[in-house]
Amino acid sequence: MTHRHQIRVYWEDTDAGGIVYHSNYLNFAERGRTEMVRTLGLKQSELADDGFFFAVRHMDVDFLKSARLDDLLEVESTPISVGGASMEVGQVIRRLDDDAILVRLHVRLAFISRDGKPARIPADLKNTLQALVSERR
Repeated sequence: MTHRHQIRVYWEDTDAGGIVYHSNYLNFAERGRTEMVRTLGLKQSELADDGFFFAVRHMDVDFLKSARLDDLLEVESTPISVGGASMEVGQVIRRLDDDAILVRLHVRLAFISRDGKPARIPADLKNTLQALVSERR
């Protein structure tokens, strides 16, 4: 299953030239992953209340084209795999008016406890995430 989340580019996202500053694409990707998990009925705050978090362990990013002020973007987030204490997500950020792919990301997330150590993903959450991966195939 691919989740789609739209984001409008505002002044706060850009540099002095009106072009999205590179690190903001990582913020857009984070929002996309968070909204993907939210569609499963899970809030990040609830995980945190239970003492668990998803943390980015590794990320490959290809910056292909730039977005500008007022562009409407779409973040596509697709679960690729789920392990005992990690998951991988593929993401694409595109501009909607011309369907241009701006950024491609491959993200490995670690599931960690409050003390920062790896933790097993709870079975019910893992099963739900694995079902999303299966839908993709």
